[in-house]
Amino acid sequence: MRLRFLAAALVLWAAPLAAEDLPARLGGDTSRAILGPQAFTLNAANQSAARQREFFFGNRLFNTNWVIAPSSTTKFDGLGPTFNRVSCSSCHTRDGRGRSPAEAGGDMMSMLVRLSVPGIDAHGGPKPHPAYGDQLQDRAIPGVPAEGRAVIRWVDIKGAYPDGTAYVLRKPEFKFAKMAFGDLGADILFSPRVAPQMIGLGLLEAIPEAEIRAGADPDDKNGDGISGRVNEPWDFATSKPALGRFGWKANQPSLRQQNAAAFNGDMGLTTSLFPETGCNAVQKACRKAVNGGEPEVEDEFLRKLTLYTQTLAVPVRRNADDPGVKRGEILFGEAGCTACHRPTWTAGAHEAPEVAHQTFHPFTDLLLHDMGEGLADGRPDFLANGREWRTPPLWGLGMIPVVNGHDELLHDGRARGPEEAILWHGGEAEKARERFKALSKADREALVAFLRSL
Repeated sequence: MRLRFLAAALVLWAAPLAAEDLPARLGGDTSRAILGPQAFTLNAANQSAARQREFFFGNRLFNTNWVIAPSSTTKFDGLGPTFNRVSCSSCHTRDGRGRSPAEAGGDMMSMLVRLSVPGIDAHGGPKPHPAYGDQLQDRAIPGVPAEGRAVIRWVDIKGAYPDGTAYVLRKPEFKFAKMAFGDLGADILFSPRVAPQMIGLGLLEAIPEAEIRAGADPDDKNGDGISGRVNEPWDFATSKPALGRFGWKANQPSLRQQNAAAFNGDMGLTTSLFPETGCNAVQKACRKAVNGGEPEVEDEFLRKLTLYTQTLAVPVRRNADDPGVKRGEILFGEAGCTACHRPTWTAGAHEAPEVAHQTFHPFTDLLLHDMGEGLADGRPDFLANGREWRTPPLWGLGMIPVVNGHDELLHDGRARGPEEAILWHGGEAEKARERFKALSKADREALVAFLRSL
């Protein structure tokens, strides 16, 4: 961690990029030209010296390994009783993207499984499993049983482009093992999720709500085959539904709530937003465990962590002037990809001055889209149905192999690179996928090269 702080400190005073480089600055004035394994870890280039201190305290919180209570480190105890990981960075390594287990049957190191049963909870969200809650927690403190584990098996699906070029996709199959409180039951709904990268989140939070809603077309009135919808999860700060922006199904309305939910679900830590651990009635040892205070994460810690997640810089594009990349950008638009992966937004007012009123290029509309049966998890999440997913931002896509050492994409990491991710697109994206498949091999490679430049 010390090396990480040093790497970040070396660029604290780097000036924002020159105006003529604007096309490369996907994150507007927040963008950083420092590339390499630390590319996702840097503070916004336009962050003032006064706010950098809080950013780096948030960085410390993001990387802190929480410990079991009671402990001499009273500010950082309370882990569990059941949990998935001991820190935020355990899943979001170098603020980057998680992956599926490297070997079939291996442990999920940066991935988790959401659980529910048919029905809705008191806030209109997924109904938790009566024994296991809404997230399978595969670790626990001493004396408390872990809930169980999910095991992945991959099945190859062979296909070919119209020009005869063969490809192989891989489809995950899941089973559950070592379940401490009985079988999940025939009516279980589950959804595996890898940890997404953390860059540019404050910019997405700063998009005016009215503009996101204006892009929705749930009845496809314009007849383009694209019918994006908003999700409206419960906002625990205001006690009413709100526009969803974050999470694979846009099931979180704000970064503060997203972070508090991750503390609670991933590490078993309470906050003022989520003051109870997920110990259900059958989990007797869990319910008897000592806590680390009420709440275990102070509001000031949650505030500084939220500032950190709001102001992580977006790395600049690479190879933007390459003729093949430019050709790929044109093909990306012609294939219809920008109907969901909207290139450009302008932020409104925001509590983080670094992101307010920036023009930036995330390639997302933040809306839910039907992605077809092939990607369906069958698990509703507030207004999102079992075939819908939020359009993920594409910025930073080409840096994932550099930062995290893999190229796994989509919600469960099944796609090994952008090409396979496109081939999994269905539903509203089926026409765009077929246009991609109909391209020549050289044009397909150009489109992928464009995506890797982001």
